[in-house]
Amino acid sequence: MSRFFTLLSLLGGSFIIWVIYLANTGSPSFFFEFVRRIPYGDKVGHFCLFGTLTLFIVAASGGRTCNLVGVNLFVGSLLVVAFVTMEEISQLFIQTRTFDVYDWLADLAGIIIASCLYKVCRLLRTASPPWNP
Repeated sequence: MSRFFTLLSLLGGSFIIWVIYLANTGSPSFFFEFVRRIPYGDKVGHFCLFGTLTLFIVAASGGRTCNLVGVNLFVGSLLVVAFVTMEEISQLFIQTRTFDVYDWLADLAGIIIASCLYKVCRLLRTASPPWNP
């Protein structure tokens, strides 16, 4: 199963890097037009893209965690946070892009929700059934 999520992580990450390239170069795209037609589509897109990527990476790593200031956090989630933070800050230096803290917050919300979803799924999967078979 880890190989499956590793493949999904690579495909999802490649897609996101391609979309970032298109945005950085100011290239037109069907995706950008589609997102513009949806109310708050940009924020929904950030939430969904990075939430999904987080879920794939955390699953691919088997839910590996590290302790940061007394809190166990998924390593995959931290990697995605670092990536989205660097990508958002880089927009300050690219003429075709604009830095938007709300995009970054939408990214973080997707990462947090995906991390919680993975944790809940893992707990449900390992929990004993309430009945005694």
